[in-house]
Amino acid sequence: MKTRLQVAPERIASAARRVMGRCEELARVTATPGGIERVYLSPEHARVNRLAAEWMRELGMSTRQDAAGNQVGRLAPAADRDAPALMLGSHLDTVPDAGRFDGIVGVLMALEVVRLVRRVDDEGMASSPFPFALEVIAFSDEEGTRFGKALLGSSAVAGQWDPSWWDLTDADGSTLRQAFREFGLDPGRIGEAARKPEELVGYLEAHIEQGPELDRAGLPLAAVSSIASARRFSLVVEGEARHAGGTPYDMRRDALLGASEAALAVERICRAEHHIVGTVGQLEAFPGAVNVVPGEAVFSLDLRGEFDETRDHTWSQISAELDAIMGRRGLRWRAREVHSAPAVFCAPLLQDGVREGIGGDAPTLFSRAGHDAMSIGAITAVGMLFLRNPEGISHHPDEAVSAADVAAGIRALAEAVLALGAERG
Repeated sequence: MKTRLQVAPERIASAARRVMGRCEELARVTATPGGIERVYLSPEHARVNRLAAEWMRELGMSTRQDAAGNQVGRLAPAADRDAPALMLGSHLDTVPDAGRFDGIVGVLMALEVVRLVRRVDDEGMASSPFPFALEVIAFSDEEGTRFGKALLGSSAVAGQWDPSWWDLTDADGSTLRQAFREFGLDPGRIGEAARKPEELVGYLEAHIEQGPELDRAGLPLAAVSSIASARRFSLVVEGEARHAGGTPYDMRRDALLGASEAALAVERICRAEHHIVGTVGQLEAFPGAVNVVPGEAVFSLDLRGEFDETRDHTWSQISAELDAIMGRRGLRWRAREVHSAPAVFCAPLLQDGVREGIGGDAPTLFSRAGHDAMSIGAITAVGMLFLRNPEGISHHPDEAVSAADVAAGIRALAEAVLALGAERG
């Protein structure tokens, strides 16, 4: 391994401690006392953006909140203030009852990488030492918790904003358009968040692995080869609501049982496919009375795969099985696709840089979870670094990462940045 980062180990350890401390500080910015919850365009979103901006300015970065509510810090080369940028970062929003590290650790590690590799002159002015700028971005809405649409922040940066999203509503009935205005953003200016491919040299994202593979292998870090393709559906099963006591089984058209059998079919089909994961995360029956056979059931399906073709083939299998189930039970079903994202493959140059940064026989994993890199991959090359997550617990308060692994990750990410600098220098 060629080591380009010439800093004392204590500096790396200090950087890791700072990341861990700031993760705790951000955990206290929550809408839910006793838990962690920060959703898009909320007062908590504004507070963490202000904190991120403060930490960016500490490093000599200029900072701005873009038209989609993402917080961006920039450190340009002294001789070329308009140079294209290597973007580093992740997201600061959370799911309800979240952990401390999902997304957050990637933003904070990116800041520490800037601290380690920046150039500071005799007057204390900081600049990028590379022929490209360094940007750290804290994406505003990766999870999609509030409006049900994931990757809103990074989709805006990628120039992929869909005008139909303005009519999305939250649990209180507020539209995305209204929430923008209440947050102080102008919906008419959303296009200003978009970045052009020529403005970027790449994107690097550090993230906890949201699975157990590194933990099982006893390894702290991995390079990411690709991010899973995903499709999400809202499915409706229609039967007939009838009296629970008076309706014999041969006359029942129980929508809930049909949906339940469908959920089991999803598990059976997906378990038989390599690198396919299907999840029914929501199931609701109507009219929802204890003494009424359910006449309608609504459930969700999250389908992910390493390759688009395998994912789509699996959906065809599931659809055929649902036809059979509902036919046997005298039910009807329909599906509405609510999300679709192709698999995103990490660029070989950035993947190699991450592997070189890890050193040794660095493992490579494919990510079953979605990330902002999926959107950004539409406009520039992307690379990702995974950190070990004990037992793979994520989207849960027990989510964890060690300071030692964060320190190793900071070094690896910094080495990857330096490798790219050497490549383009």
